[in-house]
Amino acid sequence: MKEIKAIIRPVRLDDVSEALRNTPGFPGMTITQVEGCSAPSRHQPRGHKEELLDFSPKVRIEIVVEDQYAARLYETIRQISAIGQIGDGIVWMTSVEQFHYMWEPSAP
Repeated sequence: MKEIKAIIRPVRLDDVSEALRNTPGFPGMTITQVEGCSAPSRHQPRGHKEELLDFSPKVRIEIVVEDQYAARLYETIRQISAIGQIGDGIVWMTSVEQFHYMWEPSAP
């Protein structure tokens, strides 16, 4: 299993969600509203006030998926969420050592 996490611009969420839903193996996702800022080397605030208010709204996506579908979902997020500007966000993937649904599907 793999865990894919991404922090993206909120305006890109609808397009990313639609693309993921149309991607084979998509198991669902968790969305959280977060705030973030760029590293100082990538963006220099123009003053103390801007430095204190340098956080912008973002959306965090979390997906746990079987290995065979992970690369495709990762690439979908990366391609759809980026507009080519600082602040597009980040995406990363890690291995999941253990995974268990908290519910058990009922037998027919």
